[in-house]
Amino acid sequence: MYNYNNMNKYKLTFLLDPSNSWIEKYLKKFKFNLKKKFIFKILKNPKKIKNQDIIFALSYTKILPEDFLKKNKLVLIAHPSKLPRNKGFAPVQNEILKNKKKIYLSIIKAEKEVDSGPICLLSYFKLDGTELSDEIRKKQGYAILKSIKKVLKKYPKLTFKKQNGKENFNKRRRPKDSELNINKTIKEQFNHLRINDNNNFPSFFYINRNKYVIKIFKEKIK
Repeated sequence: MYNYNNMNKYKLTFLLDPSNSWIEKYLKKFKFNLKKKFIFKILKNPKKIKNQDIIFALSYTKILPEDFLKKNKLVLIAHPSKLPRNKGFAPVQNEILKNKKKIYLSIIKAEKEVDSGPICLLSYFKLDGTELSDEIRKKQGYAILKSIKKVLKKYPKLTFKKQNGKENFNKRRRPKDSELNINKTIKEQFNHLRINDNNNFPSFFYINRNKYVIKIFKEKIK
């Protein structure tokens, strides 16, 4: 039986991207209820991380160097797609643009090649098609954390399955990708409006050599 005293807890670090740490606020609120088993840390600089039993890299947009993977026993990544489909950037946004409402989530082992590691856990969460960007992020964030909790409960007795199927890679979304088509209706572009972030990447369009920015909010009907 494993002795969960202060000296024998597993060392766990959540690695966040300082330029893409949207999940941090959900992470700090989430209750894993596993303090007897793990010592939890949240860091944003991989250079300060070593000799960890397990690391979760969450929404981390940079490639983790091979020496980092070697310095730690197990590095896992939460990627919101049914890998090997939708490797790369913005898988949730790309699925919504395809009118998908069931969003898969893969917990994988980090390896040298991007999003190529074996799958530890495959789950999904559902959208109803009315959520805006902040609501999508919230559902995505808590779905990731619930999946992580399942993995941590099983740790260290984890099993991995090799990715299987046809792969595709999504490009990084840029501010220009928030541009709307003035010749299409709002209804036709509603999914496009939904995924655009009002603060960082708001929707916009050009007409008569002027740029117009659109921000979208949901108001409950009384």
